Formats: sequence, structure tokens, C-alpha cells
Amino acid sequence: MTEEKDEQLRFQAMLLDAVGQSVIATDLEGKVLYWNRAAEEIYGWSSEEALGRRLRDLTVSEESLEKAEEVGSELRAGRAWSGETLLRRKDGSYVPMLGTATPLFDDRRNLVGMIGVSTDISERKALEEELERRASHDPLTRLPNRHAFVDRLGIALQRTRRGKVGSNKVGVLFMDLDRFKTINDSLGHEAGDRLLVTVAERLKNRLRPEDVLARFGGDEFVVLLESVENPSEALRVAQRIAESLREPFTLDDFQVSVSTSVGVALGSAHTNDDPEGMQRGADAAMYRAKEQGPGSYAVFDPAMQIRAQERLELEAELRQAVEQEEFVLHYQPIVSLHNGSMVGFEALLRWRHPHKGIQRPSAFLPLAEETDLIVPIDGWVLEEVCPQAKRWERDYPCASLVTMNVNLSPRNLKGGGLARTIEETLKRVALKVRTLALDITEGFLLKASEDQARTLDALKKMGIRLDLDDFGTGYSSLSYLKNFPVDGVKLDKSFVEGLAEDTAGMALVRKFIELCHTLGLEVLAEGIETPEQATLLKEMGCDLGQGYYFGRLLPSEEFAERLPAVFLA
Repeated sequence: MTEEKDEQLRFQAMLLDAVGQSVIATDLEGKVLYWNRAAEEIYGWSSEEALGRRLRDLTVSEESLEKAEEVGSELRAGRAWSGETLLRRKDGSYVPMLGTATPLFDDRRNLVGMIGVSTDISERKALEEELERRASHDPLTRLPNRHAFVDRLGIALQRTRRGKVGSNKVGVLFMDLDRFKTINDSLGHEAGDRLLVTVAERLKNRLRPEDVLARFGGDEFVVLLESVENPSEALRVAQRIAESLREPFTLDDFQVSVSTSVGVALGSAHTNDDPEGMQRGADAAMYRAKEQGPGSYAVFDPAMQIRAQERLELEAELRQAVEQEEFVLHYQPIVSLHNGSMVGFEALLRWRHPHKGIQRPSAFLPLAEETDLIVPIDGWVLEEVCPQAKRWERDYPCASLVTMNVNLSPRNLKGGGLARTIEETLKRVALKVRTLALDITEGFLLKASEDQARTLDALKKMGIRLDLDDFGTGYSSLSYLKNFPVDGVKLDKSFVEGLAEDTAGMALVRKFIELCHTLGLEVLAEGIETPEQATLLKEMGCDLGQGYYFGRLLPSEEFAERLPAVFLA
């Protein structure tokens, strides 16, 4: 009978060893009576090492001491316990366990020990942590995301209640990279992602351990500063951030430089500041910093919030203007300085605002560029200009000899679709290719991607005239012209103003015209308002002129009224 019982015990032990859960039995003093194979694998103690020792000495960690007391209390009361706990392995590492501890009674219902059955939930915990991390962190830089930042900012604001009124503020620094979009478009998204990761690392190295750096998406980064006593302290951090990005980054054997504009907002729970409001304030300050130039920083004031609100309202109105086609084109003649004949006209955009009247491009085009609304706006211009040029050509045959100049945003040069769109439009209205001339800004040359350069080449092969607009307002380097297929250069009106009184300016303009002619480029002087300016430019060899001296900007109907006099003269 004893042998049969021993066999049953061995069989039971074999079954318990076969299960994947840790099975441990102890007596009333907590000494181990049974320790199965899974317990050996999980905790690292062999059965021989564990038997007879107190379970607390083998597995209980300082972190789980309170939980162990709770389990012991339940067992002594004759109740089972179940839940999660963090236990210790033989090597000192920790393992999360999910299990139950059940009291053991003898035949007389006396408590004699306990049996614990538990499962290693390390994989589940790791998955939960990863899911939680993904929900609260940016997957690229592994920085906290917007949701996590807002939570941390709310907690930080509440902490300021414990400080004295007027002290112990919280600072928020909002920033984006000034040239990131250009780099991303030029080198590709993979290079752009590597740049963001490297920028995040640099920024972290310039912050205190207690500061929180987060990424909101794109090239937007935000910093939370706690216990800020005055604006100068936050500005010092903003300065360190700006300095940290001055050293170039190496991407795919290219050295690229970026800067950041930083907006600073300070707040506390005492002044009823909230996370969303502080973010908006820092964002508004950042746009103010951008106006001051790359690498600048600014502190929020209420006037900035007003400007930010006005900007949002303007964006909404501009989107409506695109949908409802509230734009109008005005035209201005382009004249040959050699013989005074009109050789072309430029189409210039105006916004017929329903409440504010006619708006000049400076009032809305910068925002259109930022929001990519410039793409549909430029599309509308082309759809208006080409039929208009064809109507004038039909009504006044001599108009077929002139060009129609249209300003073009570099954003439309991406993707290669512009050349195809223009070709289809010209065919649809039966307009000669050489009638259309596109003006691109000078600053574009330094930032043009390979994709944009290919589009320019495609337009040039079609026979479209390309002119460089506003020369002298940006980089003013003729060395870039030889790399792009431009036909002419428009000299900005700032060079023309006061030309007769400025000897040095005259010498500069003369040399500029000579260099352009050496490169085979025509020169058009903008902003000519007096006969003296026109005469001087003609004597210097300038080819074309434009300005109030030759004609003001007029809507199409009024401009058309002047055409007979021009062409029938």
C-alpha cells in the first residue's frame, strides 16, 4: 500500500512538473515543501536549494514586500488571494507574476500551509508597456508625443499651486526647424527622418534631466521646463537650443544646416493657465520668432495671441476664397527699353475680399505658401491667364507677338505634374507655348530640389520662357544662374529707386547688366517710375522695363481698353 501511495505521489509530482506554471507549497512558517520544475526555471533556484527555505527569502523583493504581507494576511484568515506581484529571481532580477495563493487545511480544518500557482507574465507586461509607450511616445524619436506632453504639462501646472503666488512658473518652448521641408524634399524622407532623430538627440543633450522634450509631429518639438522663476531663465534654454543646432548635420555624405525658431510661454496654476492655452501661446510666440529671422526666439504676450487668432481667421477666409474663386488678375505692361514697344504684360494676383476689398499679394501670399493653398491658387491663375491671352491674341493680332508673365510658386514645381498641366492647358486653348512666361523667385535657386530642377528643365524644353524674379532681394548670386535654364532676370525695384542720385548704385546695376548679358540673359528692371530712370537704364543696356512710368496695374477690362492704342499706333 505504501508503494502504491508513493507511486501516486510521484505521478502527481510528474504532472505538476509538466505544467507551465510555477507551483509552490509551504508550511505555516512559509518554508518551502514543494517546488516544481517551472518554479526552478522561473526563479533560478533548484528544488534542492529551495526546499526547507523560507519562500520570502527566495522570491520576495523590496518592491513586493507590501504585497507579500497582504497575501500572508489573507491566508492566515483562511482566504485565498489572487493578483499580480513582482518577485525576485536568484540572480537578483525581477519577474512579474500572475497567480493565486490558496490556504491548505488538514482534515480538522486547521490551516497547515499554502499552495501558490502562478504564471510568468513578462511577455504580456512587455507588450502592455510597448503599447503604452506607443500610445504616449513618438515612434521615430521615441520622445513623448503631444498627448503625453499635455498630461505632463497639466501635472506641472498643478504643482505650481504649492509654490508662492508669482513664483515657480512652468515654461513651454515651442519650436520647429526652419529649413526642414527643403531638406526633406531634396534628400528624401529617410534622410529627413534621420535628421529628426539626430536633432532630438542634440536637444536632449542641452536640457536638464528633469526637462521634458516631446515631438508633436513633423519638425515640431516642444520642451517643458518646471520651476522657472523668470523669462530670462527660459530664454537661456531657448538660446542653448538654438546654439545646439548651429553645427551642420551629415546626411548621406551631405552636410546640411538647420536652425530653429523658438516660442516661449510661461504660466502657472495660480494664474489659471491651462495646457492648451500655454501651447497656443508658445506657438504664437514661435511665429513671432520666425518673423525675426532663422534661429530667433520670442516670449509670448497677449498681442501675439491676437495675431495668432487673426492668422487662423485669415487662413479660413483664404480657404473660402480658393473655393469661391474670390481672386482677380491685374495686368501691367512690359516694355522694350530699346524702342519703347510693349513686348509683354505681367499678370498680378489680387484678392477681392468680400469685406476688406482688394488685397495685395503681400497680405495673403505668405500664408498661402505656408499652408500649400498657393498650389490651387496658382492653378486658378493659369486657368485664367491662358484663355485671356488667347482672347487678346484673337482680338488684336499683334498681341500674338507678346508674352504673358505669370508668377509661380516653387511648390508647384514638385512632383513633375506642372509641365504636363501647362502643356494640356495650352493645347486646350490653342495658345502658343512661347506666349507664356513663368517668373520664379530668386531665393528658390538655393533651395531647389532635384525634382524641382527637372520640372524646370521640362518646362524649358517645351519652350516656356523662365524669368528670375525680384533679383537683389535675397542671395543675389549670379553663380546660381548658370545651373538653371532661365532666360531672363528681373532686377528688383530697390535697385531702380534713387538711381540717378546713387553713383555706386549705378555702377552696380551697370555691372549686373553686363554680367547677365555675358550669360545670355535678358534684364528687366522693375519699378521704373520716372523718365530719368528709364533713360539711365536704356543707356546701361537694360533690355526691358516695367513700372508706373509705362503703365499702372489694371483689371483685364481696363487693360484691354488700352490694347488698341498700343497695337494700332
